[in-house]
This record gives sequence, C-alpha cells and structure tokens, in this order.
Amino acid sequence: MSQINDWIACRIKLDQRDKYLREGKDFINDGEMLDTLKRNVHPDAQAVRDIIQKSLAIETLTPDETAMLLNVADPELVSEMEAAALAVKKKVYDNRIVTFAPLYMSTKCVNNCLYCGFRRDNEAATRGVLSMEEIRKECEILAGKIGHKRLIAVCGEHPESDAEYIAQALQNIYSVKMKTRHGYGQIRRVNVNAAPLPIEDLKMLHDIGIGTYQVFQETYHHETYRKVHPVGTLKSDYPWRLYCMHRALEAGVDDVGIGALFGLYDWKFEVMGLLYHAMELERVFGIGPHTISFPRIEPAENTPFTSSTKYKIGDDDFRKAVVVLRLSVPYTGMILTARENSRIRRELIPLGITQTDASSKIGLGAYSDDRPEQQGKRQQFILGDTRSLDEVIGELARMGYITSFCTAGYRCGRTGKCIMDLLRSGKEGNFCKLNAVITFREWLDDFASESTKALGEEVIAREISEVREKMPQIFDSFMKYYQRTIGGERDLYF
Repeated sequence: MSQINDWIACRIKLDQRDKYLREGKDFINDGEMLDTLKRNVHPDAQAVRDIIQKSLAIETLTPDETAMLLNVADPELVSEMEAAALAVKKKVYDNRIVTFAPLYMSTKCVNNCLYCGFRRDNEAATRGVLSMEEIRKECEILAGKIGHKRLIAVCGEHPESDAEYIAQALQNIYSVKMKTRHGYGQIRRVNVNAAPLPIEDLKMLHDIGIGTYQVFQETYHHETYRKVHPVGTLKSDYPWRLYCMHRALEAGVDDVGIGALFGLYDWKFEVMGLLYHAMELERVFGIGPHTISFPRIEPAENTPFTSSTKYKIGDDDFRKAVVVLRLSVPYTGMILTARENSRIRRELIPLGITQTDASSKIGLGAYSDDRPEQQGKRQQFILGDTRSLDEVIGELARMGYITSFCTAGYRCGRTGKCIMDLLRSGKEGNFCKLNAVITFREWLDDFASESTKALGEEVIAREISEVREKMPQIFDSFMKYYQRTIGGERDLYF
C-alpha cells in the first residue's frame, strides 16, 4: 500500500497544471454558464434559424447561441434543428459510420468515484490487469474473428496500468495479425481512454503511436465534481483533469477526445461545458476536440449512486443534447456507445453520430473467454446493447449508412489542425468516401454473414455510383484499388 501511496503522491505535476490557469482560475465559470442558460430561456424563432445557418457553415457556436438551442421548445424549430444536424454530419463526414470496440485492460483503480463500479472501495468488483499475452488473445478475437480495425483501450488509474504499461500494450496490439477468409485482420488504430497523464508520459505514448487520447471531465460543474470525486483521491483535482487535453496537444498528440457523463448534473450545463472546453482548445491550440462523447450513467454492481442520482436524463432530453452538440461543435466526431440500447442508437445515429461500438464486451478478458452473459462484478457498468458487429453493420446498411474501417488519415498526416481544416471545408468527406468503400469491401469479404453481405453490396453499389458522379477524375484509380481489395490485398487507402 505504501508503494501505491508513493506513486499517487508524484502523479500530479503542479507546474503542468497551474501554467494554464488564468489568475488562478480555470476556464469553466459555473455562474456565467448558468446565467447564459437563464437569459436565453425564450429564444426568438428567427434567431434560432440564423444560428442553424451558422452551424451549416461549420462554424462553432457561441455560448449564447448554444443556450438558445438548448432552450428551444417549439416542435417545429426542434424538427428544423434535427434536420440541420443530419445535414451538418453529411457535409462534414459524408454518409458513413465508424465502428470500434472497447478493450478493458485493467479494473484496478486508486480513485473512489461514487458512480463507478471500479471505485477503490467497491469490494464486489473483480480486480485484475491483463498481461501482454492476455491482451494479444483479446485482439486475436477482435481482429481475426469479429473484424474490428479500431479499439478504444481502457484502464483504471493505478501503478500497474501506468503509461509504460499502456505503451507496451499498444505495441502488442498493433503486432497482432490474423488470417481471415481472404486476407488478414489487424488493429490499425488504438485510441486510449485513461487517466490524465503528465506531458512526459503523453510524449512517450505519442511516439508509440497512440490514436485519440480520451479523458472525460465527467461533470463540468465544480460543486458536483467535488461531491462525486472524494477529496484526497487523484481524480478530486478538477484542473489537473480539465487541462489534460492541453498537455496532450502540447506533447504532440494529434487528436484528443472530451466527454461528460450525463446524469451527474443538469444536462444543459454539461452541454455548455463541452462547448466551453472545445472553445478553449480552439483558442489556445487552434484546433478543437477530434471527438466528443456523451455517455449516460448506467447501473453498476454495488454502486447505489447510479440509481439515486436526481439528474438522470430522459430519452427526449438526451436526443436534444445530441442535436445541440452536433450543431454547436459542427466539425467534431460524435461517439454514441453501447451503453445505449439498440432502439436509442437507431434513433440517434441519424442526428449526427459518426462513431459507435459493436460486439462490445467490457469484462476483463471477456472476448477470449467468450462468456455470453454480462457479469456485473467484472464490469464498470452494464451495457444496453450487446449485438454483434455483423448485426450492427447490417442494421446500418438497412438505414443507408456505410460502415467505414478506414484509418488512412492518421497515417497520411490528416490529423490535428490538418484534419480540422479538412473537416470544416467538407473536403475530408471525399477521402473518407473512397476509403470507406475500400475498407467496407474488405470487411464484407472477410467477416460478413451472407445476409449482412447482401445488404452491404447494395450500399457499396450506391457509394460507387456517387464516386463516379462526384469524383470522375479519380474514379479509375479508385476502382483499381477496389478490384485489388476484392483480389485479397488489404489496407489499401487514398
């Protein structure tokens, strides 16, 4: 225990935290945000329509503009907002959805967050840290049998799952290569959801090849943050967590992801907090978050807080939060996870979602031991949707979406400020359409069931027709890549 305490004592680097503060304060002003929401409680219809047009131009909204959208009650205006959210998503990201899988590598944590199944004092939780061989076995299933190309690696804050462990895990994951029906399966992008790290650790992960670095503030409301993160724990330091994206970008990490756990405090305030966070990153670094996540609080084993919180957000308000986030930060990727049930995901994806997970298992070692049921003691929370990747892709195809497994942009330098400029201009969608078709072809041939493959063929035919019509100058080159993929070559991209 003394070794853990020694490790905790040196984790927070005060100089790396305090240098970002302005006059000793962080950039989240609770009173200002609440006042902004109050003074925009009855938005003018024409003002709302003008704001929608600004979003369609892919411009970040101001706090007042976002507050107006959050307070819209007129059904007709809400309908117009939803239509605009879809249009923004289509303009920036085209007709595609990116899929990934979560890989839980550790359930040990030194923190004691009231809402978390992995909190330190939860004696019901099964604890463990995957070995490198166990991580490899998980990835052999994910890449070789299911067909995932992207993972989000997740671990608690603990000396046994520190930055060196994460770095070794990333190298291990990237090394897995599995034979498939016609080619091979491999994880090509590993995003990381972990604790706030100091700059030197982030530089190490950048050099290894980290994807997007995710750290969620959980709640932006200072008083609530203090209540749910007990004093004396690492996570109780609000500004250390808040400025971790600053440190990441300073360390050279190209893409960062922010998020809030809806259900800890008022959902409108959390949307405003996410906007303020995006604005701050734009102000300091010239780029905003690569992704925004907005998980809802879910039941967790021996964690009564999850059922007693008074700020649970209903489906209608959650839907509105998704729409407003898409409009207020129009360039960002938006992640909806399998915390939500299949109905909610089906309804919300058309409102601006760009990424979602599938075949998700969040028990430690759960992919390779293939236990069909969820087990609360080994999970951080209970999932709402456990459908297979094949089932999810089939549904997306029926909805008219192409599932993209493309990771080309990260290897071609379309990251950081470059990707932000391309997203705002709508040009990134052109690259993504080409690579989405090629990688979807790859997945259909290597992994799809016959029924999903039939649905996928219809989507591919439509997408190829669009490429021929909209990008005739590169159509022949594109089709050569496409035919080479059919012939068994893998990981081709523009």
